[in-house]
Amino acid sequence: MKQYKKVLTIAGSDSGGGAGIQADIKTISACGCYAESVITAITAQNTQEVKSIHPIPPQMVYNQLTCVMNDLGAAAIKTGMLLSKEIMEVLYRYFSEHHHSNIVVDPVMISTSGNPLITNDSIEYMKSNILPLARVITPNIPEAEVLLDGEKIDDKNMEIAAKKIARRYNVSVLLKAGHIEKDFITDLFYNNENGKILKLGSKKIVTKNTHGTGCTMSSALASMLAHGHDLDNAVALSHKYIKEAIIAGANYEIGHGHGPVKHFYNIWKED
Repeated sequence: MKQYKKVLTIAGSDSGGGAGIQADIKTISACGCYAESVITAITAQNTQEVKSIHPIPPQMVYNQLTCVMNDLGAAAIKTGMLLSKEIMEVLYRYFSEHHHSNIVVDPVMISTSGNPLITNDSIEYMKSNILPLARVITPNIPEAEVLLDGEKIDDKNMEIAAKKIARRYNVSVLLKAGHIEKDFITDLFYNNENGKILKLGSKKIVTKNTHGTGCTMSSALASMLAHGHDLDNAVALSHKYIKEAIIAGANYEIGHGHGPVKHFYNIWKED
């Protein structure tokens, strides 16, 4: 029998469909993989605001995880918003006992407006226990600064910062530069497995439709790993995917705020 390339996303639900589990499932599907999910939280949100967040009980998170992994399994796993230390403890317990070689951690800690999404205790637990489980992590600049205890990062010291994070947490690092105010953006990938640096540059795309780009990038990366690509190629291919998805969705209007990227740009036909 044939087998799907299966990718598990562990993240929160976005009722507006642009980020979180919804963006992950769209991305994984668009990248030719079978999407599985463990939901950590339910959010009431749209393109303008996050109105409320309801955490899923840790035992229910654990039940979802064991149901999926015991039956379906996964070639790659991606984590997004984990919300609480208690949920992280459940994941740490499971993956400490059941090691997985293709975990992509998007260390969601800070909102777009700069406000913390999780407590300091949760951040410290993530740093000590969740990040070392990963093969690769995908922080943006503000998240990377938290991982380096407040050290400031700009386009001039990104390589040094990525290497510091890699050494501290024993993980490969895709450092996303979208927060840097320049016309040309260069994300930087440090492969902790072979010491290679990969610089991924592109002209900044002028659009308000950037909601869920971090979720989309990490899900695309997990999907490329599930397809069997080595880490360097997986990063390059996922970077190409998110760039094309942003370009394709730049001129669409969904809601009155920050809309999503066009996840199915390579499948949906233009109107």
